[in-house]
Amino acid sequence: MSNHANARAFATTICRTLRAAGYQAYFVGGCVRDILLGREPADYDVATDATPERVQGLFPNSLAVGAKFGVIVVTEDAGENAGLQVEVATFRSDAGYSDGRHPDRVTYAKSPQEDVKRRDFTVNALLLDPETDEVLDFVGGRDDLRAGVIRAIGRPVDRFTEDKLRMVRAVRFAARFHYAIEGHTFSAIQKLAGQVHQVSPERLRDELTKLLTEGAARRAFELLDETLLLPQLLPEIMRMKGVEQPPEYHPEGDVWTHTLMMIEGLPAGCPRTLAWGVLLHDVGKPSTFTAPSGPGDRIRFNEHAEVGTRIAEEICRRLRFSNDDTAQVAALVANHMRFKDVLQMKPATLKRFVRLPRFEEHLQLHRLDCLSSHGHLDNYEFVRRFLAETPPEQVRPPRLVDGDDLIGIGLKPGPQFKAILDRVEEAQLNGTVRDREEAIGLARDLAEHKYLLNNDL
Repeated sequence: MSNHANARAFATTICRTLRAAGYQAYFVGGCVRDILLGREPADYDVATDATPERVQGLFPNSLAVGAKFGVIVVTEDAGENAGLQVEVATFRSDAGYSDGRHPDRVTYAKSPQEDVKRRDFTVNALLLDPETDEVLDFVGGRDDLRAGVIRAIGRPVDRFTEDKLRMVRAVRFAARFHYAIEGHTFSAIQKLAGQVHQVSPERLRDELTKLLTEGAARRAFELLDETLLLPQLLPEIMRMKGVEQPPEYHPEGDVWTHTLMMIEGLPAGCPRTLAWGVLLHDVGKPSTFTAPSGPGDRIRFNEHAEVGTRIAEEICRRLRFSNDDTAQVAALVANHMRFKDVLQMKPATLKRFVRLPRFEEHLQLHRLDCLSSHGHLDNYEFVRRFLAETPPEQVRPPRLVDGDDLIGIGLKPGPQFKAILDRVEEAQLNGTVRDREEAIGLARDLAEHKYLLNNDL
């Protein structure tokens, strides 16, 4: 049985158990939407009139992670369903959202009709009886699915005031399903866009990451722009609009157009750091734009990779990225221009370049960069051939000497240690030092003639 089938079977068993105890129980939300669209749901949610306490009583393997909001996570620890989780939410009606996310007061309801009124969009407010496949639709969700429309339930301003992140979610769903955002819903987003900052940076980061990695990033960012959310969320990206580029390298147009074309090439499920690296790779161009100085000159963006790296790090900090993800995104921005030099690189330089952590992301970013501009993949293919034809032990050979060896030839530990070891490794990678004896000899020469550390060997 597939994971999808296992998940549905587990959710169905939960509904049966609730019903056997005298309660109502239905699949609800995104899983119903996806089932009706012929897609495999990422997960399953269940709605019931059983209170959280009763749910916990019926399912000992459950977690009260959202109990005060009526949500219990039921888990399976054994058998073919081991590791599966299903959120079971009690029917409720909410009152007030002072923090722009959580209800001030939760009142449990007895009917699904009351429950769906608090949900975000009509297409996410459908219920399904897993035994009969009957769909319960109290808000016109099926019609909106057929019409391809994302529509807020009730008054859009009310729904977005309850949770400002719903504005970004509307954009994500519209892009992901190739739907339109209904007019009143669209207008409400534009009206409230300036309040999106009330959402925590972590939630914004996660939602923006989904926008970039669900396979519809270009449409998502076009909608962020149209709904006026983009200047609020990522003003640095907004500044790319209208920044011209040299047509001989970028016939596609300005930096904004180039970036849209690149994120359009991101496949669904791509690494989040690659997605953010692609989005931000040219974020330094607006502030480094230099017009041609005269005939024969061209538009330039001197040091835009270095400037962009600092901006990317600021964005990552603002959105509370992990240190590891921040480092990788910054590295992607910092190194994206190095591909233009790969044909002229010394062997040592090229080997160190391809040894960058997660180098496949650097390579994929470069490929998208080329395809979204001049279209030439010569350097990309050169690096691919190099990686395919060069044994790993030549790219990352064991060092011929280490710190103990330097001490053994009479050197005292200090700043010069790293410089000497790096220069010896460079000679090793270039093929000018082939064995340990030659490496130690070079180390002695470097120690005796310190000027060699600052000059080519």
